[in-house]
Amino acid sequence: MAVPKRKTSKARKNKRRSNVWKLPVLNLAVCPHCKSFKLPHRVCKTCGYYKGREIIKITEEAS
Repeated sequence: MAVPKRKTSKARKNKRRSNVWKLPVLNLAVCPHCKSFKLPHRVCKTCGYYKGREIIKITEEAS
């Protein structure tokens, strides 16, 4: 059975493990109604439309 000749240093061990914790890239789609970015297969937070139909009534807040 193979045995390591020397101890693996902390730096070498941590370098090897660093790729595990990368965050995944978000897949963003363009809303065909308002042209803003949204998550795919979800209602647009800006306009409230999904698949060409209004699902959520978005009201304009006076600011």
